[in-house]
Amino acid sequence: MFEIISKRELNPTVSEIEVYAPLVAKKAEAGQFVIVRAIEDGERIPLTVADYDREKGSVKIIFQIVGATTFTLNQLKKGDCLADFVGPLGNPTETEGLKKVAIIGGGVGSAIAYPIAKKLHNLGATVHTIAGFRNKDLVILEDEFKAVSDKFILMSDDGSAGEKGLVTDALKTLIENGENYDEVIAIGPVIMMKFVCALTKQYNVKTIISMNPIMIDGTGMCGGCRLTVGGKTKFACVDGPDFDGHLVDFDEAMSRGAMYKEWERHKYEETCNLFKKA
Repeated sequence: MFEIISKRELNPTVSEIEVYAPLVAKKAEAGQFVIVRAIEDGERIPLTVADYDREKGSVKIIFQIVGATTFTLNQLKKGDCLADFVGPLGNPTETEGLKKVAIIGGGVGSAIAYPIAKKLHNLGATVHTIAGFRNKDLVILEDEFKAVSDKFILMSDDGSAGEKGLVTDALKTLIENGENYDEVIAIGPVIMMKFVCALTKQYNVKTIISMNPIMIDGTGMCGGCRLTVGGKTKFACVDGPDFDGHLVDFDEAMSRGAMYKEWERHKYEETCNLFKKA
């Protein structure tokens, strides 16, 4: 069993838990993920490694409460234990040789972007971070990003936090003001990553994105996380989760990602009602 050693609410729908998992912490790298099962008869879900402490033997995961399983996971408290915590899975983000990088985080995708920004900062790279949220109430990890970024730009759709606008607005301004990046790394909603890639393609800037499609086993056996990249079928769990954003078929990915939205909402409401009755 994997004990929760700390928990905090980052915003009304996003939580962070720190799990004692020394074997996972020993090998985890930025960009990888774990498969989590909150309770014995629960669903297995993939969650990105948001941070790790090898000496402490702990791994942090950040999740948004959107379905029955994340709702159940959020009911657990410090001292409770997870049934399963398997990983690290997937390939680490490639950071070797990068000297100047723009990190783009959108919404809860910022939780995935943060460990990458932190690793690049620790390697001595210049890190410019742009984090975008719908409004001030949804902002997460602002202080953490500032600590590992040479330049940090906060964007919000309504202007209630940072600058008003989209992450692409800020990125375009930086590029047109003469910032030359070895690479842009964008992580967030698929539609956001699609438009970031459309922008960077105009300036011929290599762009890496992290995909989180429907996933079941996390080992490449089920085929549920398949994507089309450069006209070829790839599996996010073993070939990714990072891919060249200029080669990803985003429209297909968005279509597949919406397949279970209605069912997910139904299970969420069903689970909420069960907890209320209890």
